[in-house]
Amino acid sequence: MRDLLLQCAGVGAIIVAVIHGILGETKVFARATIEPERLRTLIRLVWQASTVAWIGCGALLVAAPLMDSALARHWIVVTMVCVFGLSACANAWGTRGRHFGWMALSAVVAMTIAGY
Repeated sequence: MRDLLLQCAGVGAIIVAVIHGILGETKVFARATIEPERLRTLIRLVWQASTVAWIGCGALLVAAPLMDSALARHWIVVTMVCVFGLSACANAWGTRGRHFGWMALSAVVAMTIAGY
């Protein structure tokens, strides 16, 4: 059951990351006016870098139960709880709780802790 929870957390993290990337492109950057254009490109790339990083974190959570190392599992869980926990807090603070992202990230954190 622990392994399944950890893998569900990983799949959830990947889903949240994909939604983050899509909403960024279709809602945020479609309306944003950022000058100069070089800066707009940089901000867009940084936004998508976090999307790719979260997908990588999700893949690690999915793979953690398949590893034979308890130490690797421990540090993957600790690191991902910190990464997604901080992201959830920043999202809740930055949007004043009006965006569903912090709840989705908190669910990933809860499943990760439960799967530890």
